[in-house]
Amino acid sequence: MSPMLQTATVLITLALVFYTAGVWAERISRYLRPWHVVAFWMGLAFDAAGTYAMDLLEPGVEWLSVHTITGQIAIWLMFGHAVWATRVVRKGTEESRTRFHRFSVTVWVIWLVPYIGGMIAGMTQ
Repeated sequence: MSPMLQTATVLITLALVFYTAGVWAERISRYLRPWHVVAFWMGLAFDAAGTYAMDLLEPGVEWLSVHTITGQIAIWLMFGHAVWATRVVRKGTEESRTRFHRFSVTVWVIWLVPYIGGMIAGMTQ
């Protein structure tokens, strides 16, 4: 395994760890806390860095591949989720902080599609 592939794998796995921790901790507590928001942003940052590292391994994006399309949807949903969470924590009502968790798991499941797909693709090469 090349050093760049190792780096990309570690970054994407850190995205999984941070995003999963934030989503499930928020879901279990049923209340959005500032540290959950930090975990969302960290997951997004590691995902973007890992995606960039993967692109450095094999430049040129296949824009019409299922992996690319689901990955784009997932990263934009993660971004929207993190922005919304930030707004809710800063200026939201108590009700919005307790209702926020309804959307989080959906974004997480959508994010898992390209994560698992990339993992399977990587293992079959």
